[in-house]
Amino acid sequence: TVITNLFSAIPKIGSSIVALLWGGDCVCDATLKRFFALHFLMPFILLVLLMVHVGFLHTTGSSNPLGIDTSTQTVPFYPYYFYKDLLGIGWYMVILFTIAMCFPDLFADPENFIRADPVKTPLHIQPEW
Repeated sequence: TVITNLFSAIPKIGSSIVALLWGGDCVCDATLKRFFALHFLMPFILLVLLMVHVGFLHTTGSSNPLGIDTSTQTVPFYPYYFYKDLLGIGWYMVILFTIAMCFPDLFADPENFIRADPVKTPLHIQPEW
């Protein structure tokens, strides 16, 4: 509610934008479904934009900020940088899968390994007030 109400600060159309985001007069089931769908689709949209960016970079090449013509000193993206990037992604995936499959609790909080006691509340749990 707080974040979506920030759009109400826009003059004249802010309340309409908030009502559109909420799907009604208040935060309800439709609002939660919309934001869940947005959070689910956003990584895929970013992946498509990344692929479009790499495609444009592949076809037009990169430029330098000084505007100096360096066309005689360039190295083609494929195969040199393509294989280098592929090797880097491969190593990251090997490390990620090794941690995920062999050491799943490596980054876990030590509090998670304390046996639960229904009679005693842990000291670190406090109410917000």
